[in-house]
Amino acid sequence: MSNELTNRINNWMGQDDFFSNLGHSFFEGAKSFNQALKTDIKETDDAYDVKVDVPGINKDDISLSYDNGILSISAKRDSFEDESDKDGNIITSERSYGSYSRQYRLPNIIKDQISAKYTDGVLEITLPKSKNASSSENQIKID
Repeated sequence: MSNELTNRINNWMGQDDFFSNLGHSFFEGAKSFNQALKTDIKETDDAYDVKVDVPGINKDDISLSYDNGILSISAKRDSFEDESDKDGNIITSERSYGSYSRQYRLPNIIKDQISAKYTDGVLEITLPKSKNASSSENQIKID
């Protein structure tokens, strides 16, 4: 009964209707955006400590870069097989796949000392701050 009701709600506009997947696609995209790359950033006197939730993503599918004061994180999760049976019976499916990215402005970083590790679905990045905060990348010294 629960499965039938859930399927009825998920397919409320009918399988053959032109608009049947329109709302589903829109809300799936919003859900993926909101759930992807949840981040905590802690600032200390010496560094920024960044923790990013990336469950179910392989370390090799995560890319990090730091340029012009911007930390960029991107990740991708390839498609997966659902657990539905031959009739398509599945109560709910909330796992998503695709590409995700976020950017954070974290200025005055010592680029060659940035470190990162990936453990149990959490990416931890340490960005040491430059002791000379006035020497930002955008300032030019005049002789």
